[in-house]
Amino acid sequence: MKKVHFIAVGGSVMHNLALALHDKGYNVTGSDDEFFEPSKSRLAAAGILPSETGWHPERITPDLDAVILGMHATNDNPELQRARELNLKIYSFPEYLYEQTSDKQRIVVGGSHGKTTTTAMIMHALKAAGVKYDYMVGAQLEGFDRMVGLSSDAKIAVFEGDEYLTSALDPTSKFLHYKPNVAIITGVAWDHVNVFPTWEGYLSQFGKYASTIVKYANDGGVLIYCADDEGAAKAADSIPPHAEARGYKALVSVVKDDQNYIVYNNKEYPVGVFGKHNMYNMNAAMMACERVGVSCDDFLKSMATFTGASKRLEILHKGADRVAYLDFAHSPSKLTATTNAIRERYPNRRVVAVMELHTFSSLRKDFLPQYKGAMNAADKAIVFFNPEVIAHKRLEMFSPEDVASNFNHPNLTVYTKTEDLVADLKAENYKDTVLLIMTSGNFGGVDIRTFAPELLTK
Repeated sequence: MKKVHFIAVGGSVMHNLALALHDKGYNVTGSDDEFFEPSKSRLAAAGILPSETGWHPERITPDLDAVILGMHATNDNPELQRARELNLKIYSFPEYLYEQTSDKQRIVVGGSHGKTTTTAMIMHALKAAGVKYDYMVGAQLEGFDRMVGLSSDAKIAVFEGDEYLTSALDPTSKFLHYKPNVAIITGVAWDHVNVFPTWEGYLSQFGKYASTIVKYANDGGVLIYCADDEGAAKAADSIPPHAEARGYKALVSVVKDDQNYIVYNNKEYPVGVFGKHNMYNMNAAMMACERVGVSCDDFLKSMATFTGASKRLEILHKGADRVAYLDFAHSPSKLTATTNAIRERYPNRRVVAVMELHTFSSLRKDFLPQYKGAMNAADKAIVFFNPEVIAHKRLEMFSPEDVASNFNHPNLTVYTKTEDLVADLKAENYKDTVLLIMTSGNFGGVDIRTFAPELLTK
């Protein structure tokens, strides 16, 4: 039995990997300086929650087959230092995923937006086709108990590929460790400005990613990229000689009787998602699945039961004349795509779009100009940010006026206090309205899943 120890096992994806290895029969231990839900309960249920928090070098023993290092473990971590003293094999999360799947055909989905949805579409279609596969995805998906799944017999692995840094000790992008046989780039839009301070530096990561494509059996490998995205097309120039590049565009869709259909090869397929960005995502996923043996017809039939990933245009409440959606969108490109999708889907309804500036990039004053026009498809736009978070992150402070001038929306309100935001939303008339809530946070402590239905049923 292999023995593996996790340094910083409480992370959202780290604990999922720990559980996947536990299910595979590994002897799994771990440490962390704090645990939150749901990782705490899930680790406890599996019997691998540490008896106490903190770092304990005595847990690092010579019989360990591997030590897996989490994102927030620092160079002076006492467990890491002990592992080095014992010359143990130390892996980052992505390095160990590759270690587990090095003999499999790996599909890796990269891009500044659409990664989770595209990965989820591939997983859904493969599952419907009865194809077994390993996986890692950045959100909890309906029908899957975990965000990571590993096995001994699957011949395919599907990974969501993140361009963010691997760990505190490894400044390379995570997706550079996966060595895909089938690589996808959904699009490139500047993000993570704290570690990629220039557009050129950010874009270069995707060229490096394209260059890591490797052969699998007699297949030289492929890069599937959005042909309408300038950054993705630029990255395609970096593929190795043995690989091919295949560009894609959005699938054609129509709406009939409140149902979205894909029109492909003169056939109409009902699908459970909408928006042009999802039509791009679906084409990328379809091409990847076709590459590993699932026909386009079978793929599109499976999309009838695909409802999307959590917090990706997720319906919170739906009434006869009103509906509320929750989306993870926070970057300018995601905000634009999501708001446009709602406008296209509901052309005759009023759209109220609410977003929170919450991530490091979005709270940078010099990044605000990137948001120009991002919510213009909405009739009413609301932006919330917390000045205390800006101060905590030691960033340059900005004002509501700075936000308003940079978003440049004709009907925009900016709030810095949760109670003011809540009061505005409670005063709104939601007749013939779509409420779109976009955040990676919670607007200073709002239970969004409870609050939104309450607004629309008052």
